[in-house]
Formats: sequence, structure tokens, C-alpha cells
Amino acid sequence: MYTVYHGPVINPKSSTDFEALPNCLIVVGAKGNIDHLIDKPFAEHQEALAQIGLPDGTYSLIVLKPGEFIMPGLIDTHIHACQVPNLGVYEAITELLEWLEKYTYPTEKRFASREYTERVYPDVVKRIINSGTTTSCYYGTLHLEATKRLAEIVHSKGQRAFVGKCNMDRNCPADYIEPSAQESLDATKCLVTHIQNLSPSSAGEPLVHPVITPRFAISCTEELLTKLGCYAEDNPRIAIQTHISENQQEVKKTLELFPDCTSYAGVYDKYKLLRHNTVLGHGVYLTEEEMGLIAQESNFYLGSGMARVRKLLDHGVKVGLGTDVSGGNNPSLLYAIQMASSTSKMVAILPNEGGKKFDTAMLLYLATLGGAEVCCLQDRVGSFKKGKAFDALLVSVRDDSGNPAIWGYNPGRDLVEGDCPESAEEMLKEWLERFFFCGDSRNIRRVIVQGAVIGGQEFQG
Repeated sequence: MYTVYHGPVINPKSSTDFEALPNCLIVVGAKGNIDHLIDKPFAEHQEALAQIGLPDGTYSLIVLKPGEFIMPGLIDTHIHACQVPNLGVYEAITELLEWLEKYTYPTEKRFASREYTERVYPDVVKRIINSGTTTSCYYGTLHLEATKRLAEIVHSKGQRAFVGKCNMDRNCPADYIEPSAQESLDATKCLVTHIQNLSPSSAGEPLVHPVITPRFAISCTEELLTKLGCYAEDNPRIAIQTHISENQQEVKKTLELFPDCTSYAGVYDKYKLLRHNTVLGHGVYLTEEEMGLIAQESNFYLGSGMARVRKLLDHGVKVGLGTDVSGGNNPSLLYAIQMASSTSKMVAILPNEGGKKFDTAMLLYLATLGGAEVCCLQDRVGSFKKGKAFDALLVSVRDDSGNPAIWGYNPGRDLVEGDCPESAEEMLKEWLERFFFCGDSRNIRRVIVQGAVIGGQEFQG
């Protein structure tokens, strides 16, 4: 049985261009992949479907209401699932290392309890899905069993994800540290096996992937980084995620711990942890040489904070967005989009930064296709194309969405002579902007992964 969506569609093409298709048909097959995308004008959907050999009775039809549109699902390339309980608190702490020591590590320690894990992680994943995130790169804690459970919960809810257990064997509290480099590696191997044994999606491929996760260089001994690098070298298809250059104190401490390295990126490069499927978080204080190294090694990069995204793109570095919960104080990538827009205006006025803020095309790209490229998933998700997985959001900017921040679609009130946009395409672009800058989970009717509805306001599961 096919599922056919009929209505307006937003489809990113690059960091500078996207399609706004006011009258589109997306045909999704039983495996959750896109079989057809038809954007030519047609009088009736039956006519268009008949042309591709899809007669009545072989599909279920979902017709979007005025004020609704479909776009690719949002991709969060950096989120700490275990830190969601800390959202919005301890904002007065300005130094990363102090924040970790006083507030973050104590929260993460609680996941040693299975009962706490079972109470917290299901709600965490549900909230993230309902925020519109179809793919997440999750950091767990150092606890193997809790992180295995996180992967199981993500899998059971149908989200696409990377899940990693933090490796950390030094510069951590005495009661929240791994006993040895070997035990840290062994736990990582066990998690990888556990995730790889989870059942595949309807398309016969994994939805949940393991990811090697050295927390950051400061928390790992040279022995641990060496072991992780060797394991990564033996398993080139397993992704790697870690942090880099989030603040100046961290950079200074890292170079003190690794005096034979001339840069933070050089540490990861030395231990063979920089490659095409490495996701680096932050990079606010990367030097020009580090940007070149990252690009030369064909690695991928997560932009957040005051990172100079345009300069990174100019170096050929792949860039996406991350919420960085709970360093970031909102699990919705919509908030990250808004912050990226504001930050780009500040970065643009700095010397040698090009003087150009992010437009809608750039923000859409970073949140979708750019994130897919960061995760090496661009052939499967991030945009709509025949053969790709249907990971999508059905968005409503109608007045009846219940979001008072959006001046929603209400033709009886607004669309009078002289007020109507010049074309349906321009109206659709306005809807996208309203969603990006004023929207929240109330505007997300359905969250869809691999063709299956897994969240949103209309989800009944």
C-alpha cells in the first residue's frame, strides 16, 4: 500500500537555494522510501497518479489543508540526551569546566540507576521527536547499560539516530569516571554490538547507529585515545563524535595536556579520530590551520555558538546545526535555527567575515540537508528525492494550531485585496519563515521517519 501526500512542499537544494512547490504529490512506498515526487501542475491528483500507474485503491491519500506544508525532518547533530533534565538551569555559570563539574556530571551520574533511566529517557526521546527532530546524534553518559537502554528506546519510538556512550577516564569526578582505558573501550565495543543487533527499519537498514564518543580530549588519557583510534581504524563505517574548541579555557587546558600537539584538532588527528564520518561539536575557536586540517581530512563539522560558519563552508567543511542540550537551553532545532540567524548577524559585522547574515535558504540547509551531510546520510535523508527515505514534517501555520506567536493562515481575516502575496510560491516561503522564527511543537502536526508517523500533534501512539 502506498501513502500519497498532496499539498505544498519545501525541498532544500543547497545552502543557497531551495524549492517552494505549492502543488506537489509525494508518493511513499511500503518500505518508507519516496517512489515519486510530482511537482507539475495538474487538475486532479487522480490524473497525476494514473500517469505513474497508481490506480485508486492502491494508496491512502493525505491532502494538506490550506496553511499546511511538508518539509524534510530536522537533523540535530549534537545533543546530550542525559542532560535534558538540566534544561534552563545553571545559566549563570559561564565557564564550561566549572559547569561540568558542579552541575552536569552530578546529573549524568544519576543514570547509574536503572529506575532513573527508565523514568527519564522515554520522556526525553518523546520530547525531542515532538520538537520535529527526525535524526539525532545522541551523547549518553559513561554508563553502558543506560546507553544501551537509550538506544532501545530511540529504536522503539522509530527515530533515526546515532547513540554513543561517553569515553572518559581522566579529569572527571572520582565517582564519575571509567576505571581504565581498556574497560572504556570494552564498554564501547559492547554498545556497538548491542546497537548493531537491533532490528532494521522497513527498508531493511538500521535506523539507530552506534557512534564512538570520546567526550572531549581533556577527559581522555593518551592510552584511551590510542585505543579508540585503533578501534575506529578497524571499523571505518562507525561514526565518531566529540567536542572541540568550545571555549578558550578548554583549548588552553587541552594543549597543556597534549604538549606535542600544536592545535586542538591536531590532537584528534594524531590519534586517528579525524575522518569523513567524524562529527565535531562547536569549533568556536578553530584557527585557519585547523579548518584546513578538518577539510583536508574530509571530516564533518557541527556549527554552534559563535562559529564562523561561512568561513568553514569556504574551507570545504560540512556544517550542520545542533541543540547542544543542556549547554543549549531548548531541545527544539527551531530554537537553534533562530539562534543561528541571530549569531550570523553578529559574526557578519566582524572583520574578514564577509558581512552576510544567513538567509532562509542557508538556515533550511543547515537544519536539514547540511545536517544529513554531517552525518553521512545525505543519500538517504535531508531532502526529498526519488529513492530517499521519507523523513518529514507536516507543518501547520494555521490559526487553529494554537500558537499565539504565529499570525497564522486565516483567509477570512487577512487575504483581502492588496494583502495577498504575489504568488503561491511566495506565500509558501512566508509560511516557512513564520515556522522558523515563530513556530514551536504546536505547529508540527506529524513527525515522519522512514514513512511512519512517530510524533507530532496528530500522533496517537
